[in-house]
Amino acid sequence: MLFGKKSGLKNDDRGRYDRVRRLMWIKCEACGRLVYYKDYKDNHYICPRCGRAFIMTPKQRFDLLFDDNAWTRFVLPVVSDDPLNFVDRRPYAERLADARSDTGYRDAVTTADGKIGGIDTTVCVLNGDFLMGSMGRAAGDGIVASMEHAIEEKRPFIMVTASGGARMHENILSLMQMARTTAAVNRLNAAGIPYVVLLTDPTYGGVTASFAMLGDIHIAEQGARIGFAGRRVIEQNIREKLPSNFQTAEYLYEHGMVDMVVPRAGLHDALVKILNVLTKQKKAQKTISVQTPMVDPGKKVRGMGETDAYDKVLMARNENRPHFLDYIDGIVDDWTYLAGDRTYAEDPAMGSGIGFWRGIPCVIIGQEQGRTIETRQHHRFGMANPDGYRKAIRMMHLAEKFNLPLISLFDTAGAFAGREGEERGQSQAVASSIAEGLRMRAPYIAVNVGQGGSGGAIAIGTGDRVLMMENAIYSVIAPESCASILWKDNKFKAQAAQAMKLTARDMANLNVVDQIINEPAGGAHTDWQATMELLSAAVAENIVDLQQIPVEELPKRRAEKFIAMTRDVEIYQPEHKSEEH
Repeated sequence: MLFGKKSGLKNDDRGRYDRVRRLMWIKCEACGRLVYYKDYKDNHYICPRCGRAFIMTPKQRFDLLFDDNAWTRFVLPVVSDDPLNFVDRRPYAERLADARSDTGYRDAVTTADGKIGGIDTTVCVLNGDFLMGSMGRAAGDGIVASMEHAIEEKRPFIMVTASGGARMHENILSLMQMARTTAAVNRLNAAGIPYVVLLTDPTYGGVTASFAMLGDIHIAEQGARIGFAGRRVIEQNIREKLPSNFQTAEYLYEHGMVDMVVPRAGLHDALVKILNVLTKQKKAQKTISVQTPMVDPGKKVRGMGETDAYDKVLMARNENRPHFLDYIDGIVDDWTYLAGDRTYAEDPAMGSGIGFWRGIPCVIIGQEQGRTIETRQHHRFGMANPDGYRKAIRMMHLAEKFNLPLISLFDTAGAFAGREGEERGQSQAVASSIAEGLRMRAPYIAVNVGQGGSGGAIAIGTGDRVLMMENAIYSVIAPESCASILWKDNKFKAQAAQAMKLTARDMANLNVVDQIINEPAGGAHTDWQATMELLSAAVAENIVDLQQIPVEELPKRRAEKFIAMTRDVEIYQPEHKSEEH
């Protein structure tokens, strides 16, 4: 709060008030220290001592987010002030009058048009200083009108939230704003308008339980507190102490509710990258320039040379082979990692995001295996939980809404087999991912870049075009497990691999894959540069081909392709000799 704010200074003369305030110090409500106002302002209204990010006015938000501080305010509808004639300790009408006098705004919602990264955009701000940013009829009308304006002008819509929830002074009329604003979000989705929600401190109640949690992408401002019920209410209700980071932006990221946590100073640039992809801006191809990590050339790999098929198994598992995030770093430009299933967790085993693949705006998913002991454990060796597959489904919906190609780089030994996965519905998540991939109305290219293991692989492998790296493998079970079950001894793993027909050439002969992508002579692990050039070109060519097909036809063609698959497999059937012979 402003130090000395109770001195009797009123806001009738806004110019005089602002001049006086610039000379004042403020007291940080978080650390209790005094901070010179100019330092506070230059630091984007964040305490330079403790880092607490304070509520910004709508004007301050617009200046922060729009290019060059240039924007035009959008005129919102005006509604009656006090439909219920509500009185608590003071009449609601008096509270409204004081809030207007203190803030200079008519109600909690203010909207403006401007450019973000050169893209015409509408930004709507909930002002946390106006009756705690609570949502009543005026705020609901303002949000609905702002969204309809974005639809009419075909502009991306950014919603900036800071609210305590529904406005109690308007009772049921306030509650109905949850439904009204949600209906407006549905209209945004139907019109294909990008909808990005920026969650700031604090955002609670009926706001989070409606439009604020329905964005295509959720950005949480670093340090924001976000939830449905307040911390104090929950602690009183359950009679126990909550974790210190409970309902923080970082906590919500870990639990799958937001795509990213961004410091206030980085919000503009984060929005630019997102809008560039979702609005399909033109982008030059990124020049691939990667270094192949050094390995010990004399290191022997146990099992090599037993059978050709098992050699492929070992090459697919080579610890120096590039994985999902390596391909992203080498090939994709303007990459934005998108996190969370919006239900329970962020699963690092399943990577996902948006960016430009050889200049083509795309949605990209894939399993990340990790490289060091620590990262492999963090990514669970590329074996996703149900949260990972539900995140993949989220990305499929995103690709469909904006008609962006979906690229899947699958590389996993299988879906994670564990107690938590079973409790959260692993089978259902995998099945739903398969079904959504087959139904999705957007170009879909799936690439087996390493291990194509069981349901964990096919969950994100039902593309219009299925490609496979030359030294990748595809199988229902690992050859070691197959040998243990059928041969009763896993020392027969090489023979099992040969019998299973799991190589890329086998997959092409069985019509399971549409194209084999060549690898450098020694394998992908020996030359990352050549590998990424070959992979990126093959994927881009297939995207261009698929974009010539009407999007409505893709699900039908995709389904017919997979229904026909495996019918003609006589190539590997043993010759049948009847008793007459």
